[in-house]
Formats: sequence, structure tokens, C-alpha cells
Amino acid sequence: MNETVLLLLLAVIGFFAGIINTLAGGGSLLTLPMLIFMGLPPAVANGTNRIGIFIQCITSVAGFKSKGIKPTSFGVFLGISALIGSIIGAQIAVDIKGETFNKILAIVMVVVVFFMVFKPKVNAEELIERVQGKYFWISILAFFFIGIYGGFIQAGVGIFILLALTTINYMGLVTSNAVKVLVVLIYTIAALFIFAYNNQIDYVYGLVLAFGNATGGWIASRWSVKKGDGLVKKILIIMVIAMAIKLWIDS
Repeated sequence: MNETVLLLLLAVIGFFAGIINTLAGGGSLLTLPMLIFMGLPPAVANGTNRIGIFIQCITSVAGFKSKGIKPTSFGVFLGISALIGSIIGAQIAVDIKGETFNKILAIVMVVVVFFMVFKPKVNAEELIERVQGKYFWISILAFFFIGIYGGFIQAGVGIFILLALTTINYMGLVTSNAVKVLVVLIYTIAALFIFAYNNQIDYVYGLVLAFGNATGGWIASRWSVKKGDGLVKKILIIMVIAMAIKLWIDS
């Protein structure tokens, strides 16, 4: 396929991934396989994907802020905990073999889809937020492990973050999404540094992907997070299952 066409396709997929990441999570389940399909080694695809994630989170935070939802100290503390974990996860990622990474990614994709379909529903809008005392420290510990996972593979981390915030802290959907993008923004800094230090980033593909991610993230963060989730979820599930099968067969 023509390189220009591939770059345009990457930007389009990045756009939809940015929307998915901001609304719920799981956009990297589309972008990671796409980068591998474009010929990048799995570890390089993993590192390159972080450029798009980082830029997208900046625009998403700005989008939420423009709607009056500003970052809180609680989100910063969670981000710092996740950042420490991401250093461990990213270091594991740069050392893993390509075939092993593909198989892990395929399994993760299926597991994340399972969580998307069967995750427990908590009507956090009617509950009082729990962000102090023991719940603060439980969240700090939980986000350390989420950071390890995010630093390692990223795909689907937003879903796990939302699950933690709604079940541990009883946060509403809008607030949870705003905290989520802030946390990912913070820990991605460490992951980006580690991948860059190990020369596992394709900056051209990364910037093209970032353009799509950032545009999608900006639009989704300013759009009501209660609209369109069902359709996005169905499309994502179909595409993820197909890509997971291909990754498993090719590895």
C-alpha cells in the first residue's frame, strides 16, 4: 500500500482512537495493531503509540478544562503513583521479544473486550465521592499497578482506570474521564522517555498518529461523554477481536 495512503489511514485511526480513549478507553487496541501492520517492530510500535497518547491527553485535559472540569490534586497524586509504576512497565516492554509481545497484546485485547462487555456498572452519579482516608491510599496503590500495566502496553488502560475510579472512589463518569486523561498524561512522560532512550520510537508515524489522536481527544472531551458510547463499544469490540486473531496467527 502507498505510504501516503498508510499515513492518512493512520491519522484517521488515530482520530477515532482519540475519541475512544477520551470517552472510555481502548483506543490503543486499534493504533498498536495498525502500527505493527505498517511494518514497525512491536516494541517500536508500542513506543511510537505513546507520542499520540501524550499529545492527545494534553488536548483532552484542555478540552475538559474549557468545559469547567479542571485537574485536581487527587488526580495529580494518582498520576505520580502511576508514573512510578510506568517506569517498571516500560522497561519490561523494551526488553521483551516481538513475538511474545504480539501474543501478549492479542490476549490483552480479548481480556479488555471482556471487561468492556461484563464490567460491573456503578451508578456513581448518585454516590458521594470517596477520595480521602483509606480510599485515597487504596487508589494510590491501585494506580501504581495500573501504571505498570500502562507503561508496559497501554492498550485498554483507560477502562481499568475508569473501573478503579468508579468502584473505589465513586466518581461520576465525567469527573472520572477528566482524572483519567490527567493520570495518563503524567505517567506517559516516563514511558516516553524510556522508549526514546532505547530508540524505540518512529517519530514520523508518532506525529501523524498524534495529530489524529489529539483531534479526536479534543472533540470527545468537549462532547457529552454520555453520548455514543454504545456504538463506539460495538465497533471497537468487532475490530479488536479481528485484530487479536490476526496478531496471534502472525506471531
